[in-house]
Amino acid sequence: MVEDIQRIEDRIKVLEQKKRALEHKISSEDRKDRTRRLIQKGALLEKYLGLEDASVEDTEKWLKVLADFKKKNAEYVKREFDLLE
Repeated sequence: MVEDIQRIEDRIKVLEQKKRALEHKISSEDRKDRTRRLIQKGALLEKYLGLEDASVEDTEKWLKVLADFKKKNAEYVKREFDLLE
């Protein structure tokens, strides 16, 4: 009986280790996906807005201008995106 309990406890430990390893793998893959997505978006910003030589601060200013435009022209932006889909 005690041996059965010990075997079950050992099995629980192994499964918990596997669970932690899988959680770490998922977290790592999510982080890699996010990094890739951020790099792609940054490349698109540089390409379409000509921001290759812009500082981070200047890029942020551009994004604030675009965000303000989007707010002020919400219907236009929505209509244009609907046409693209």
